[in-house]
Amino acid sequence: MYEELLALDPVRINFSASGMNIINIILSFIMFGVALDIKTGVLLQIFRQPKSYLIGLISQLVALPLVTFLLIILLGNNITPTMAMGMILVASCPGGNISNFISSLSKANTELSVGLTATTTLLATITTPFNFAFWGGLYVNYTSKHASHVLQPLIIDNAQMFETVFILLGIPLILGIVCAKYLTMLTQMLRKPIQILSIVFFVAMIVLAFANNFNLFLKYIYFVFAIVFIHNFLALFTGFGLATLFKLPHADRRSITIETGIQNSGLGLVLLFNPKIFPPNLALGGMLFITAWWGVWHIVSGLSLAAYWHRKQC
Repeated sequence: MYEELLALDPVRINFSASGMNIINIILSFIMFGVALDIKTGVLLQIFRQPKSYLIGLISQLVALPLVTFLLIILLGNNITPTMAMGMILVASCPGGNISNFISSLSKANTELSVGLTATTTLLATITTPFNFAFWGGLYVNYTSKHASHVLQPLIIDNAQMFETVFILLGIPLILGIVCAKYLTMLTQMLRKPIQILSIVFFVAMIVLAFANNFNLFLKYIYFVFAIVFIHNFLALFTGFGLATLFKLPHADRRSITIETGIQNSGLGLVLLFNPKIFPPNLALGGMLFITAWWGVWHIVSGLSLAAYWHRKQC
């Protein structure tokens, strides 16, 4: 199976300049929608009662990458190095754009969810490059006898990643926050349509990316599905377990579970598509497949969990 999965690596997804612009606009649109839910008063209230907020940040920024690394070590040669690095990239991304919507369906603490999504997104310019470099570096060192020749080229330009993340996330967030504060009526009109369009556009982005490799996607989807299923389940379990360990209110436990399990894999895809960060000569198909399928599956798992929790009182 290991040798068969290596067939994923040569898959290349090359976009023209106009194609990359479309992808970047889609992600910026999604992040603008996230920012429409951010209210400074909500964030101040969270800061006054910071326990759940801090546990949520630790769960997503520290515990999830750690659990991901341990899972990769446990899986060993059952996954390829690029699939492992794809898992690390997903775990390094901030909270996903639909987590707030799923939290509201789950009868969770939506304000906490919004605060965590906003904070991890704002911190992503630092935490995404750092976590990818740190945990990816540990993985390279751990597997150096077996995979260093494969992973050595995966030394990325962190300054370029910082710049890209800031442009794609920082600017849309600022515009969204300003719109929410000063154009209240417009924000109320835009919020729900943008939430729906964000999901549609994200799925369209994945379809656009893999249209020329659909047969290969179908051939290996069962194994990619299994890896992403386990990874996502552990992410959700990590959030719930950590929140339960610290005896947080039940609504807060739900929020932290969702925030830890819903990752902005769209950002991961945009970074992978950027030739200045990941040069086109690198064979990174395994990373692409893991990151793309996570973006589809976390919607399914998140909505399924929301349907279960919606019927249960906190």
